Amino acid sequence: MLRYSTQASWVLIAAFTLSLLYEPYRSTAKAGTSRYDSMRGFLIQGLPFYAIGFALAVLVRPGWRWAAWLALTAGVVLIIVSIFYYSSAVLPQRKPGLIDWFEDKISTGLLFVAVALLLYDLTGKTLIPR
Repeated sequence: MLRYSTQASWVLIAAFTLSLLYEPYRSTAKAGTSRYDSMRGFLIQGLPFYAIGFALAVLVRPGWRWAAWLALTAGVVLIIVSIFYYSSAVLPQRKPGLIDWFEDKISTGLLFVAVALLLYDLTGKTLIPR
């Protein structure tokens, strides 16, 4: 049986991979559409963000409680930023199309799933009756 920490790790990897595939697309195919769409911005801000995100996803996998708490906190912060800043301030400036909306909603949804799994892991709850 997979532990919640392993499942959360894979979900975080999926969320960060989707976002990592999306941002270079915006930086190249949609360059100049908004101030957020540039390769320079992606390289300076995006790459360090993804490096930290993937490292955190990998650190969660062994089941270390400190890593789970850190990932839980980061996940909640990213969800709040996605809802209250990205969706309301950044996304409208990007003149979103179907791909933009898809990436935003799926990535945020995956963060919700990871946070739920981490909460189950940290509280010792299971979805299987004992």
